[in-house]
Amino acid sequence: MNFKKINNLTGWTVFGIALIVYLITMERTVSFWDCGEFLSTAYKLEVGHSPGAPLFMLLGRMFGMFASPQNVALAINGLSALASALTILFLFWTITHFANKLLVKAGEELTQNKLLGIMGAGIVGALAYTFSDTFWFSAVEAEVYATSSFFTAIVFWAILKWEHNADAPHADRWLVLISYLMGLSIGVHLLNLLTIPALAMVYYFRKYKPTMTGGILAFIIGCVLLGFVQVGLIQGIPILASKFELLFVNSFGLPLDSGAIFFIVLLAGLLAFLIIWAKKKGKYILQMSTICVVFALIGYSSYVSIIIRSRADVPIDMTNPDDVLSLLSYLQREQYGAQPIVTGPDFDSGVERDASGNPAYKKGKEIYQDVKKDGKDSYELVGNRQPEPIYAPGEQRFFPRLYSQQHENFYRQYLGLSATDRPSVKDNYSFFFSYQLNWMWWRYFMWSYAGRQNDFAGTSYGEAQNGNWISGIKPIDKMFGRGDIDQMPDYYKNNRARNQLYFLPFILGILGLVYQFNRDKRDGAIVALLFFFTGIAIVLYLNNTPQQPRERDYAYAGATYAFAIWIGLGVLMVADMFGKFMKKG
Repeated sequence: MNFKKINNLTGWTVFGIALIVYLITMERTVSFWDCGEFLSTAYKLEVGHSPGAPLFMLLGRMFGMFASPQNVALAINGLSALASALTILFLFWTITHFANKLLVKAGEELTQNKLLGIMGAGIVGALAYTFSDTFWFSAVEAEVYATSSFFTAIVFWAILKWEHNADAPHADRWLVLISYLMGLSIGVHLLNLLTIPALAMVYYFRKYKPTMTGGILAFIIGCVLLGFVQVGLIQGIPILASKFELLFVNSFGLPLDSGAIFFIVLLAGLLAFLIIWAKKKGKYILQMSTICVVFALIGYSSYVSIIIRSRADVPIDMTNPDDVLSLLSYLQREQYGAQPIVTGPDFDSGVERDASGNPAYKKGKEIYQDVKKDGKDSYELVGNRQPEPIYAPGEQRFFPRLYSQQHENFYRQYLGLSATDRPSVKDNYSFFFSYQLNWMWWRYFMWSYAGRQNDFAGTSYGEAQNGNWISGIKPIDKMFGRGDIDQMPDYYKNNRARNQLYFLPFILGILGLVYQFNRDKRDGAIVALLFFFTGIAIVLYLNNTPQQPRERDYAYAGATYAFAIWIGLGVLMVADMFGKFMKKG
C-alpha cells in the first residue's frame, strides 16, 4: 500500500473540510478587541501595539491587496481561515506520524487494518481540533493567533520529518528550515518559541542513546535555547545595536542608523567567519548552529518594516518605534510594565524609605529621542521610564502570585483575608492553583474538550452561570457548582455558545495519552512537553491578575493542539480494545 499517497490525500481532504468550515463561518467585517487594529495596520502597513506583528501585517496587506476597499476585512479574515486550515493539515500529518510509529514497527508490513487505524486517528484528532472552541474562534477573525498556531504546527511537523529522515544525506536542512520558521514566527507571536524544549528532546532521542541523565540535560539545553532566542536573539541583538547607535551618533557625530548598520555588518561578518572556520575545522555542530542562527535572524528581520513604516508617520504609529532605540522599548513591551515570575512582592509589601521617610525607588530606564543639534543628528535624553520601588528586606517572596496592588480588594475577598491580614505562602499557592491554574487555564481547556456553558465573560472564580465549562452530564455539572442549566433563563439555557460534549473528546485524549506512553514513552514525553510548555508554563510566566477585561483562552491554544494529538491516538486504543473484545466474544 502506498502510505505516503494515502496520507497526503487524506490530509488535504481534512484541510479542505476545515477551510470550507472556516470560510463559511468567518467574520465578514470586524470582531471585538484587537481585530480592528490588526485589520487597519495590515491594510495600510501601519504600526500596532507592541511588541508588534510585522509579518502578520505584511501577510494581511498581501491578502488585502486583492480585495476592494469594502471587502478588505473579509480578505484579511480569510488569511486566518487559511492559516488555520493549514494548521489542521499539519496536525493530521503529525498524528499519523505518531500513529504509524506505534502500529508499524521496523520491518513490519502495513496492513489494511493498520492503515485504516492510522488514517482514522489523524482524521478524528485533526477534526476534534478543527471544531474545538478556542481554535475555531481564532480561526475566523483577523487576530495573530491563527497564524501563530500555523507556525507551531509546521515547526512541530518539520522536526518529525527530520526525525524520520535523520540518517539521510542533507537531512539537517530540516533544522535550518525550522530555524527560519522560528524567526518568521517572531513577527507574528512568540508562542511558537515554546515548542523549542520539545524539539530539543526529539533531537536528543534520535541522535543519542537515551539515559535519565542525558534526558534531563537535553531538557535543560532545550530550556536554555528557548531563553537564548527569547532574550539573546530577540532582545539581545537590538540591545547591542542600540549601544553601537548611541556611540556612533552621540560620540562620533555620525548620522542616524550608522551605529546600528555597523553592528549589523559586524554581526554578519562574525557569523560568516564562524561558518567558514567551523567548516574548515570539521566542527559540524558549530557550523549547523551558526547557520540556524543566521536563518532565524533572516526571519526575524521582518521587524525592519516596523521602523520603515514608523518613519513614514503613518496614522497608527503606536509608541513611534522609528529607530533602533525606540524599537528596543517596543520589543520589550515597556509600556505594559512587567510581572514578577520567580521572586517579587505581595500587594502589601513594604518599600524602603529614605531619611525623610519617603519611599525609595530605582531610577527608571532612560528614554532617548532623535533630534537635530546644530544641524547634526543626535539622541537626547528626554526622561526616564516609571521608577520601580525598592522593597525592604524580607518583603519579597519566592513565587509571588498576589502582587497587584490594584487588585488588593479582590485578593482579600477571594482568599478570605481581613483588612489587616498579610498574604502568606499558602495564600499565594492557593491563588495559583485555584484561580490562575484552574479558572484561567483548566476552564479554557475544558471548553474545547468537555463543553462550554455560554459566552458570557466569567470574571470571578466559582461563578455558577457565566463562562464555565460544562459537560452536559447533569450530576457532574451540579457537583462542580454549575447549577441546573435547564432552570436558568432562556438567554442562558439557549445561548448559542452552549456546547455539551459529554467529556467524549477529553476521555479519548486520556486514552491516547495512556496508549502512547505505554508503547513509546519517548514520543509520549515529547507531546507532554509540548502540552506543558504551551499550557501550564504560560500560566507560570504570565502570572495573570484577576478580573481580566476579556477571556484569555487564546493564549493556550497550543495545549489544546497537543491534546488533539492524544485524541487522535485514542482512536487506536479504542480500536485495540474493541478488537480484544471481539476476539473474546
